[in-house]
Amino acid sequence: MWRLRPLKPAMLALETSVERAGEALACAFSSSAEYEAALIAARRAAGRYGPSRHRRLLMVVAALAALLLALLIL
Repeated sequence: MWRLRPLKPAMLALETSVERAGEALACAFSSSAEYEAALIAARRAAGRYGPSRHRRLLMVVAALAALLLALLIL
């Protein structure tokens, strides 16, 4: 019986560690598609998928053309 006493706290600590490890491995997403959708939504909210360089260049060219046309009309 004296051998079982030191093992009880060790067993309780081991059980607690196992429970915590199982919780750490749990994932909030049920599939990889759900994870990817959440990742893209978070990136969009952060502004990562903003206007591309081509759109900006097109807008600058259009603004310059409008300015040139306005100067020619005046």
